[in-house]
Amino acid sequence: MAISISVVLLLALLAVIFLRNGGLKISHALVCLLLGFYLASTSIAPTIHSGLTATAEIVGSLRP
Repeated sequence: MAISISVVLLLALLAVIFLRNGGLKISHALVCLLLGFYLASTSIAPTIHSGLTATAEIVGSLRP
């Protein structure tokens, strides 16, 4: 759950930065948002979730 919230916050922050810099238009942001909702309801959602979880575990296990 905490990883999901972190990813959502990171993506929201990047979207705001892109919107402010003019690199992302509102229509592009809406398309990305809709794509995320549609991907969440498909059969590939568990694969995406497990891939993100594995990546987060790898990054979390790295020691500087």
